[in-house]
Amino acid sequence: MYPRIRPALDDIPAYTPGKALSGLVKLSSNENPFPPLPGVLERATTAAANLHRYPDLAATELTAELARHLSVPAETIAVGTGSVGVLQQIVQSVAQLGDEVVYPWRSFEAYPIVTRIAGATQLEVPLTAESALDLPAMADAVTERTKLVVVCSPNNPTGPAVRRAEFLEFLGRVPQDVLVVLDEAYVEFVRDPGVVNGLDLFAAHPNLCLLRTFSKAYGLAGLRVGYAVAHPPVAAAIRKCAVPFGVSTIAQLAAIESLHSQDAMHARVNAVIDERTRVRSGLIEQGWRVPETEANFVWLPLAERTGEFAAACQRSGLLVRPYAPDGCRITIGDSPENDLFLRVAAQWRSTEVAA
Repeated sequence: MYPRIRPALDDIPAYTPGKALSGLVKLSSNENPFPPLPGVLERATTAAANLHRYPDLAATELTAELARHLSVPAETIAVGTGSVGVLQQIVQSVAQLGDEVVYPWRSFEAYPIVTRIAGATQLEVPLTAESALDLPAMADAVTERTKLVVVCSPNNPTGPAVRRAEFLEFLGRVPQDVLVVLDEAYVEFVRDPGVVNGLDLFAAHPNLCLLRTFSKAYGLAGLRVGYAVAHPPVAAAIRKCAVPFGVSTIAQLAAIESLHSQDAMHARVNAVIDERTRVRSGLIEQGWRVPETEANFVWLPLAERTGEFAAACQRSGLLVRPYAPDGCRITIGDSPENDLFLRVAAQWRSTEVAA
């Protein structure tokens, strides 16, 4: 006989990472195609000499650097193991059995996982026909049992971002005792000036919490550093739910060094955005319906043919991320990788049309 496990865990879906197979081009995990920023690898390597020491529990230096970089008080910062780790801390800090968490769907696949681990009830609000968040419907879904609403902008895996005006209207409809998390994991890739930037609204909204990461634009996916910006009582609660010493010394110092390389980071992001524009335009020219995207990926709403397309890509030496039965997400890679994807997509499209 084995020990008794919580029954609530029986049907919680496992997080499914993008595939990685030797010899295949990997466009399945929204990784940055560039290596670490200048100086990052050197500082991380130096820090490895002290692996026998515990990291700074409070991530004091990183917190101070983030506070300066974002122009917010240090007490509003909570650091954790990637944005998904911080998200789990956030859910644990506000939601429990009997509470509700509202989020869009399809969106980041960790949302239902962390909600159900906390024992809360998930309320999934469908996207619009344009694969964008339906904020009026999300506001309508809020009840007296709702403790948390998660807004993903740009939305992963579909790409559209929330506009400032609609987000302000949404905030006005959500009760002030309900925490609103604006998940901005891809904020550095946004170029539409009408898209909301949480920092512009943070000070005026005590129930607003921002969620960001070093995994995407800064290229530190392998080190797991994320952070929340929340008003002091909320940030303190988030920090209480953190795993002690979860963010390693190497990760903290690599993140600090990355913040010192803003010009290089923006140059790399701009290169990704140029490729994003080229890939989306190429797909549209081929006849695909491709939602607008402000992230480092594109979305193909393939419905029941999602698995077939992903399999065809793999046979051609390319890994994409299928989300059956909705569609495939394709990360923007370097130019040769994107060229390969466009060739595969064109071949698939021509076969479909001929059929």
